[in-house]
Amino acid sequence: MNTMRTARWIAFFLVWSWAGPGMAVGTVNPNGVNVRSNGPTTVFLTFQSLDPAERAVQAFWCGAVTGGVTGGSVNTVNPCVPGTIYGVLPLRNDQSQISASGTFRTLTDIMTIPSAVTRRAFQDAQAGQSSEFFYVRQFTGGVGGDKFVVVTCRMGGGGARSPLALLDVRLAFHTANGDTPVLAVARGAPLPRFSAAVIYNGSGTLKGRWEVAMPGDPDPSERDLLTEATLPIEQRALQRRYTLIERFDLFLTPDGRTMINGPDPRRMPVQADGPYRVLLRIEASNDKEGDSNTGGGRVVRSGGVAGFPMPTLRYFVGSAQTLSRLGDAAKSASGGLALVLPVDGAMVPATGRMLVSWIEIPNVALYRVEFMAGSETVFSALVRPGAGQYDAPSFLRERPEKALKWRVLSLARTGEVIAQSGFRTLRFE
Repeated sequence: MNTMRTARWIAFFLVWSWAGPGMAVGTVNPNGVNVRSNGPTTVFLTFQSLDPAERAVQAFWCGAVTGGVTGGSVNTVNPCVPGTIYGVLPLRNDQSQISASGTFRTLTDIMTIPSAVTRRAFQDAQAGQSSEFFYVRQFTGGVGGDKFVVVTCRMGGGGARSPLALLDVRLAFHTANGDTPVLAVARGAPLPRFSAAVIYNGSGTLKGRWEVAMPGDPDPSERDLLTEATLPIEQRALQRRYTLIERFDLFLTPDGRTMINGPDPRRMPVQADGPYRVLLRIEASNDKEGDSNTGGGRVVRSGGVAGFPMPTLRYFVGSAQTLSRLGDAAKSASGGLALVLPVDGAMVPATGRMLVSWIEIPNVALYRVEFMAGSETVFSALVRPGAGQYDAPSFLRERPEKALKWRVLSLARTGEVIAQSGFRTLRFE
């Protein structure tokens, strides 16, 4: 009898060990967070114990859920009350990816709440409804069909009790002609000072470093430009490293805005000709309001999470001849509009990005980038100041012409052309 009972327990244990972890998504951590009531919010989430075939398909926010449903609960039907959907997670903000950092298979999710969603929630709260709303992630492909996992979002001021997250980052060189993200300097000449203007939620320690990608270094990928806390823990050490210039360690009070000053410009490399990129690398820090348990008791640091890659600064070093070829520096200094890259006659590869850039000038409302075949404009786009570059659409490669001309025009608020560059030619492989 005891032998039979023992055999049953062993059989039960083997079945549980084989099937238990793969039954389907089990819960989410954290299952409730404080979010900003008057703007966007970003939070690091971990959905635990996914089935090997299970995957996330969509996410949305709603103002009310059916009775008995709480943060962290897993449901086989959509728990949102009909008519209370605030919005769906945009694909451009979906940074979710499978992770194996915990005891079981997990999904790392960066919940970025758009301002439109919090505005809807705030309006409902003003009308007398609950100040809480809910983030729901749908999973499919697991045992038992679709699953809906709930996270409770509690509205607040985005202060000390909210996760430390970056909402907006803007980098700029500070020159006599205004701020610009692109610069051309003579070999050996010092750079102007530069800084990062940061808008954030929460409070705590923000750690990071300034790095420079030197001429000849491979370009950083979008994953390299994400903050460390945005990635699953096992992928954080895989980000490409570049030349370290300086580290920083700042304590952010719950003010929501700060300025991170760049290193002393005299420490920046300007000896070799070519293009350089200044990178702001944000490291993960302890944040008790947003740190996430991946399962098995392992907690992932998530301070400094962001739902977007960090911007970069670019500068070009060279002799007078090099600067004339790369950036028309003399023309730029006199108030004209100078193109930077690609150089005239450059060959565009058959795949990858087709990026054009220019040196910005002050007092511009918009830039217009034009691509022409002969005297015909085949495509144009408007770009806001501050970018200094445009990622051209890939369908331009598919045109019958083997080469296109391009230029940039700067526009005033009235639409009047302030300045325009000369033309350069792009050739296609």
